[in-house]
Amino acid sequence: MPHKMAEKVLIVYAHQSTGSFNAAAKDAAVTALTAQGCKVEVSDLYAMKFKASATVDDITGEVKDAEHFQYGEETMLAWKEGRLSADITEEHCKLSEAELVIFQFPMYWFTVPAIMKGWMDRVLTLGFAYTSEKRYSQGIFKDKKAMLSFTTGSQESMFSANGINGDMNVTLWPLQNGILHYCGFQVLAPQIFWAPPHIPAEARDSMLEAWRTRLQGLLGEVPLTFTPSDSFDGGRGFQLKEDVQEKHSANAFGLSVGIHLGKPLPPNSQLKAGV
Repeated sequence: MPHKMAEKVLIVYAHQSTGSFNAAAKDAAVTALTAQGCKVEVSDLYAMKFKASATVDDITGEVKDAEHFQYGEETMLAWKEGRLSADITEEHCKLSEAELVIFQFPMYWFTVPAIMKGWMDRVLTLGFAYTSEKRYSQGIFKDKKAMLSFTTGSQESMFSANGINGDMNVTLWPLQNGILHYCGFQVLAPQIFWAPPHIPAEARDSMLEAWRTRLQGLLGEVPLTFTPSDSFDGGRGFQLKEDVQEKHSANAFGLSVGIHLGKPLPPNSQLKAGV
């Protein structure tokens, strides 16, 4: 059999402290994946002092329309002409090479910290990461995998369907569908470390051990399921095609968290593969 090239992994990491649980989770991934022969690169966003705001400074040279500056259009042009700022270009190189991207972060306000959102806003450039034709299941990164690995401040019960924070599947939909899958990524189930500050040290050790165990088989995991792009009719405002709706009409659940068809959400569709 031909020798398979080492899998390249990019970990986009956002925590200020090397003594944090997030740092330990990131280090566990680096160690486990490197041991499997992967080439692992880490973008340590705070250490890099990564700029979060999407501004005209991301472009070298003249912009097309300074008076009505449109970030998406201008950065796409700059990308095509090789005029994006060095920090973005560097992340583009890492992302182009990576077959798996892991986002490691503490959940802030039900989403990623600002510095990581800035990475997404600035690095997932129009043209490079998505276009209006190439998105979702036909997306540019459809041969790559991505996943979220994060800590919460709240315990798991609080993020349940009858918990005070609401269903974690709903919380994750904008990140996993609206950013990762939008760019075409095959999205692996998230790794959620529930409330590490509020549990005993042994429980934190067990959480890291479970992550190390999962990392052994991570590259072979099946991704989460999303509705294919060709199920929607571009001529009708990208609504679900009637034949697809009819096919699912007898189902007790909607297709996904967002495309729920007014029915109960499919349980754990953003948390587990194959549901």
